[in-house]
Amino acid sequence: MVMMYQPLKDSLLQIRSSIEDSARVKVIYLSPQGNPLTQAKVAELAQYQHLVLLCGRYEGVDERFIEAHVDEEIAVGDFVVSGGELPAMMLMDAVVRLIPGALGHQASAVEDSFSDGLLDCPHYTRPAVIDGMAVPAVLQSGNHAEIAKWRRQQKLTRTASRRPDLLAQLELTKAEQDWLTEQRLVDMKTE
Repeated sequence: MVMMYQPLKDSLLQIRSSIEDSARVKVIYLSPQGNPLTQAKVAELAQYQHLVLLCGRYEGVDERFIEAHVDEEIAVGDFVVSGGELPAMMLMDAVVRLIPGALGHQASAVEDSFSDGLLDCPHYTRPAVIDGMAVPAVLQSGNHAEIAKWRRQQKLTRTASRRPDLLAQLELTKAEQDWLTEQRLVDMKTE
């Protein structure tokens, strides 16, 4: 099944006619053939006043509609689902999190995984010890500088062990490079 050109065009024209400044509309087709959805792309999309998300089904959309009316194709991963609805919801959720006022604390979005190119650090709740496992002492110390240092080191550790491909895209300080090498997580001198 392929979605037909004319009904899609009619729908898009109706949408554009209801928006005062239709030039500020970005039309996105959710497709496994699109550019990867990254945090940087999410931040870019959050700047738009209006997004139109086109969700194909099964075989997709008439290619002529894509060529004539779609601004960008975006993929949420290297896999295929039956339709673009779930990828569209993922994109919407990621974009909405960056809109001021959407989260309780705007700093939350800035500290998430990928916001600085790294995976996030571990998080803990109370009690301080459960089933013999303790919250790291530094987090209970009240020393904000040491906590920030620990969090950065944990982010580096997680990224090096789980997604080393992300480290190659970052400019780490010499101290961070040395720390990773010291932890034997990565040999930064040979990369």
